[in-house]
Amino acid sequence: QVQLVESGGGLVQAGGSLRLSCAASGRTFSTVAMGWFRQAPEKEREFVASISWNGGNTYYEDSVKGRFTISRDNTKNTVDLQMNNLKPEDAAVYYCAGARTVLGATSSIYDYDYWGQGTQVTVSS
Repeated sequence: QVQLVESGGGLVQAGGSLRLSCAASGRTFSTVAMGWFRQAPEKEREFVASISWNGGNTYYEDSVKGRFTISRDNTKNTVDLQMNNLKPEDAAVYYCAGARTVLGATSSIYDYDYWGQGTQVTVSS
């Protein structure tokens, strides 16, 4: 059974930082893309960041460029999202996602077949 488990969410003041982690089990994701998405109340789930199978390429949603950094450790089957200078509009449930076959960093939600349960990020102003 494939599982993606996120951790690291919480409450932070605007301008603060959080580091989200995602641990995968049940299969290796070292040969496929991984990503982070988020969903705020009453909004669609949206792309945040993705990373290619070997970490060589990353892709960010415009509003998080320069503030968020995605990284992965294929030896541990993990992917992290470092979030700096958080803003109230970053508040959402953040989901880790793993592709089934896509190798390159991709923003398309349809390229991801495996999803975590989500971790809440709250940013106070």
